Amino acid sequence: MARNGIALLFPGQGAQYVGMGKDLADSYPAARKVFAAADEVLGFSISDLCFNGPKTQLTLTKITQPAITAVSMACWSVLLEYGIVPDAAAGLSLGEYGALVAAGSLDVRTAVWLVHERGRLMQDTIPPGEGAMGAVLGLTADIVDRICCSVTGGEKVEVANYNCPGQVVIAGHTAAVAAAGKLAESHGARFIPLDVSSPFHTSLLSPAGEKLAAILARVDIKAPKIPVVANVSANYVTTAEAVKKSLIEQVSSAVRWEESIRRMLADGYETFIEVGPGKVLSGFLKRIARTARCFNVYDLFSLKKSLAELKGVS
Repeated sequence: MARNGIALLFPGQGAQYVGMGKDLADSYPAARKVFAAADEVLGFSISDLCFNGPKTQLTLTKITQPAITAVSMACWSVLLEYGIVPDAAAGLSLGEYGALVAAGSLDVRTAVWLVHERGRLMQDTIPPGEGAMGAVLGLTADIVDRICCSVTGGEKVEVANYNCPGQVVIAGHTAAVAAAGKLAESHGARFIPLDVSSPFHTSLLSPAGEKLAAILARVDIKAPKIPVVANVSANYVTTAEAVKKSLIEQVSSAVRWEESIRRMLADGYETFIEVGPGKVLSGFLKRIARTARCFNVYDLFSLKKSLAELKGVS
């Protein structure tokens, strides 16, 4: 793999905000085309929800996931017009679908439809109030793992995301997550409950993964044309079957984001572009490798700023 290669990073749930994607859609026909395709395949105006909200609707899992995907794909479509060609890609959780679009494994319409189905299945598997997630700040992943294993009472709590040094996300039954959070605080950590009602990336969502498998069996997925690092393995998926298997397992398995980034860094990727709403992944990257170059494209200003700076990257 070539040194100084460009790797794209696509954000996951939690990056959404009202107004996202609007200025790009107003300025670029390519972005408008993505939103029009998303609206058509979903049968409702996801673009209107992205641009105008309300926030209460935009934060519903079955809405959030296609909304973030549509915005990320709109950003990506504009980058393509400027000749930005990636050498690799990865995405956090649902962002993996965006990475697969950039790799030619999925088309935009299929990706948007799939994440809407994925979000619906995840939202419906655990009733609201029964599941929770929280971020543990300031402890190693090993300690957080041990804390989760030590929670008793018949309910589950597991590590859902290994994001970066000092940040691990846990998820599971509401009471078990709260108990693990208190234990983490007793070890000197900061615990932040997340504003979600479903325990993403835990074994509690295995039924959703099984239902998603039946949907993916009917979908045309191609082998990636560029390396894509899968969340579940922190390794590259190179065949259509491997892609499907990874997407199924991802629903109920921990996201190994820090390992994924370290794999890309070890393979010579030194320039990263976060494509889609927010700057969360850029923050993780700086915690993992301070010297890595990272750019953001989520609106008109960040697009122009990144394009100007990328001209100086060899």
